[in-house]
Amino acid sequence: MPKPTTFKVYRFRWTILSIYMFLVAVNQMLWITFAPITSDATKYYGVSDIWIGILSMCFMIVFVVVSIPASWIIDKYGIRVGVGIGAAFTGVFGLLRGFVTTDFDLLLMAQIGIAIGQPFILNAITKFAARWFPIEERATAAGLGSLAMYVGILAGMILTPYLIIGSGISGMLYIYGIIAMVAAVVFVIFAKEGPPTAPCRPDQEERSLVYDGIKNIFKVKDFNWLMFIFFIGLGVFNSVTTWIENILNPRGFTNTQAGITGGLMIAGGILGALVIPILSDHYRKRTPFIILALAGATISLVGITFATSYWLLLVSGAGLGFFLLSSGPIGFQYGAEITYPTSEGTSNGMLLLMGQISGIAFIFAMDIFKSPQTGSMTFPLMVLIGLMAVGLLVSTQLKESSMMNKENVHKAA
Repeated sequence: MPKPTTFKVYRFRWTILSIYMFLVAVNQMLWITFAPITSDATKYYGVSDIWIGILSMCFMIVFVVVSIPASWIIDKYGIRVGVGIGAAFTGVFGLLRGFVTTDFDLLLMAQIGIAIGQPFILNAITKFAARWFPIEERATAAGLGSLAMYVGILAGMILTPYLIIGSGISGMLYIYGIIAMVAAVVFVIFAKEGPPTAPCRPDQEERSLVYDGIKNIFKVKDFNWLMFIFFIGLGVFNSVTTWIENILNPRGFTNTQAGITGGLMIAGGILGALVIPILSDHYRKRTPFIILALAGATISLVGITFATSYWLLLVSGAGLGFFLLSSGPIGFQYGAEITYPTSEGTSNGMLLLMGQISGIAFIFAMDIFKSPQTGSMTFPLMVLIGLMAVGLLVSTQLKESSMMNKENVHKAA
């Protein structure tokens, strides 16, 4: 039995994580702004639904282009510079939206500016966890980082319709702009690159830069399978949340019921991101929880596809969010561990990149292959169920992270 290594962790890690989570949540709130007010926005700007959809879709498209350069900057120059760039884009262009509220073209440019900042922020989730947290807390830290994403999405879905009632679209965008600038300033002022001493053994700290890391990634069979799983899982989530009204309306569900179902998906994801990563850290296992999440998500997707009763639909929506979104932070951390010494920013960015590519493809495919007579999306949903089943089968082949089997002892400071 090897002698445990003692090292120091700092309580400030929770403060720095909270600052980062605030920035993540605000960025995601700006992304989802127009999704719950599509009809109001089309009237306000005099454009079609698809153009309002592009205000959100541009985030996925920009992510595909910017993700790898963002990961390189995070790896090369560190968290303060890399995430600081994302904070600057979020704050400046978020505030700019409040000053160009009546000009759709300028608004779209501002959205693209915020979208450029997104990968600089999201690709650093596991980097933050590795820089500040010991190995047995990293899935929890990554889970809280992912939790902030879901909280931001839920906040945008709930707050936006209420804000435009009292302040109109112009006032709503100005309020969000102020919040975005506050989040950016708080991060720039208070964020630190890392603690005085590393929270782990040296072999769990040193990482290679992005291009060397990418070469290493494709040599790791389990990570290639993990990218395939993320391609399916995130693609399913992005497409189902995008088309939730169109999925449910042909079965007689109202827009309100569809909206509540979508909200429960996010709420379920928040709960899952709190519970499952903590259990993963507690039991020092990654792969069993990835398998559990995919199994639960597949069953829940079946419910969303075929449910005709409202209660079953709500349970299925909450279940899909709980299982599918909880698998994200565990997958991020598992990927960072099995691709060592590839940087966390690189592995995190590649997994998110897979989800953005599939999200774009699945969203358009579901619209193309829906029933031309009734608008039903049952057929494309059945295809997604099949893909989820394949992802579940693949997950059973993943080998457990070797890092979780090593002894570590830490003390707080």
